[in-house]
Amino acid sequence: MTSEEQRPFAQVLAGIPARLLPFLRGVLAELAVPAAAPLPPLSRPRRLNRLPHVVVCLLALALGLAAMDELSDGYRLGFPLGTLSGFALGAAVSLALWRPVPAWWLSLGAAVIAAVGARVGTLPVLTGPGGGPAPGLATGPGPDWPWSASAILAQSLVLFLLALRSPTRVAVGALSLTSLATYVLQGLTGGPVAAPVVRPLVVHYHPTGTLAVVAFAAVVLLGTALRGRREARTQLVRQASLTEEERARRTVLEERSRIARELHDVVAHHMSVISIQAQVAPHLVDDPTEELKENLEGIRQNALEALTELRRVLGVLRSENPEDPYGLGAGAGVAPHAPQPTLSRLDALVENTRAAGLTVTTEIEGEPRPLAPGVELSAYRIIQEALSNALRHAPGSAVKVELWHFPRGLQVRVVNSRPSHPAPPSPGAGHGLLGMRERVAMLGGTLMTSRTSCGGFAVAAFLPGNGSASADGAARTDDTFPGPRGEPRA
Repeated sequence: MTSEEQRPFAQVLAGIPARLLPFLRGVLAELAVPAAAPLPPLSRPRRLNRLPHVVVCLLALALGLAAMDELSDGYRLGFPLGTLSGFALGAAVSLALWRPVPAWWLSLGAAVIAAVGARVGTLPVLTGPGGGPAPGLATGPGPDWPWSASAILAQSLVLFLLALRSPTRVAVGALSLTSLATYVLQGLTGGPVAAPVVRPLVVHYHPTGTLAVVAFAAVVLLGTALRGRREARTQLVRQASLTEEERARRTVLEERSRIARELHDVVAHHMSVISIQAQVAPHLVDDPTEELKENLEGIRQNALEALTELRRVLGVLRSENPEDPYGLGAGAGVAPHAPQPTLSRLDALVENTRAAGLTVTTEIEGEPRPLAPGVELSAYRIIQEALSNALRHAPGSAVKVELWHFPRGLQVRVVNSRPSHPAPPSPGAGHGLLGMRERVAMLGGTLMTSRTSCGGFAVAAFLPGNGSASADGAARTDDTFPGPRGEPRA
C-alpha cells in the first residue's frame, strides 16, 4: 500500500476518537443522572404483583449477610470495612429496584474498595521459589480476587435490573466501566501481597476477573433482550389499539356517508313532489293572482335549488366507490337511483335470511301508523344488520323479529338463540353495532345491545315516529323499553 493510499485510511482512524467522544460523553452523563424508571409491579395476578420486589429484597438480604462474612473473614477486612462493604452490596441490590444507576455506582464502589482493602491487608497463600510453601506462612487456599462470589452475584443482579430499566447504551456503558475497573484491579495493579520477606515470594490467589466480566456481560445481554421484548410488545399493543380506534372511526364515517346517501333519495323524492306541485298549482285555480304565481314559482325554484345541492353533495359521497352507491359492499349491483327499502320489504328480507339457514319468526303488534321515511329506513337497516350478525356469529340459531307500533314511535327487537354449531372465524372485527348507534342517534332514539341468558344476543331499538332528534342529539342506551301496551319492558 502506497503512502497516498495509506493517508485516507489514517484519516479514518484519526476520526474515530472524534466520533466516539460525544457518544462516551453522553453515556457518562446518563450514568451520572439517575433517570431510569423503577421496576413496576406485575399486572397479574393482582395478589402477587409485588412478588418480584419481595424476592429481590430477600436476595439482597442474603447476599448482604454473605458478603459481610466473606469480606470480613476471607478478605480479612475486619469489622468496620468488611461489614460496611457487605452491607453496601446488599443495599445496592435493593436500591436497584427503584434507582438502578445509583445502585450500580454503589455496588461497584463497594466491590473496588473491598478489593483494594484485601490487596493491602489480606494474608495470602505464598510459596517460595521452589514451589513449596514458604516457611511459617499459611498454606490454605487463597481468596477469590478481585471479585468475591457474593460481589459477583450482587453486581450481576444490579446490572440485570439496570439493563432491564435503562437504555441499551447506558447498560453497555455500565458494563464497560465495570470491565475497565476489573482490568485495572487484576491486570495492572495485581493480586494481594504480603509483608516483605527475606526470600522472593510468588503471590497465589484465585483470579475472578474474567469470570466476573463474562457473568456481567451475560446478565446485561439478558436484561437488554427482555427490555427490547417488553418495549416491542408495548408498542404492538399500542399500535393495535390505534388501529382498532381508526377502524371504528372509519366505520362510523362510512356509516354516516351511507346514511346521507340513503336520506338523499328520501328527501329528493319529497323535494321533487314539492317542485311538481308548485308548478301545477296555478293551473288548478281559476284566475290565480300574480302574487300567488310568484310565491309558487319561488317555492319551485327553492325546491330545484335544494335538489341541485343534494345531488352535488351526493356526488362527493359516491365518488369514493361508484360501484357501491349505498355502501352495501362492492359489487352489490344496487342501482344509484333504486328506491330505498322500507318495512314493507321486511317479508322479503326474512325470506332471504331463512334461505341462508336461519329459523326466523316475525311478530308485529300495535296499529301501524305513518312513520317518517328515515324511521322506516333505519328500522329496516337495523333489522338487516341484526340478521346479518346472526348469520355470521350464530349459525343455525332461531331468530325472532319483533315490531311494536306505539303512538310515539316504533320499537324494534331482534333476538337470536344459542348457535347450533361454532361460528367460523371472522375475517375481521365488525362494526355493525356502531352503524346502528349512528342511525338511532340521528333520530334521537334509544338502543340496547346485550347477550341473553341462554347464550344468544339481543338488539332492541326505539325510534320516534317523527324522526326528530333529542336535545343532545345522542342515542340513549337505557335498558328499559316500552312494552306492547306502553308499560316498561326490560
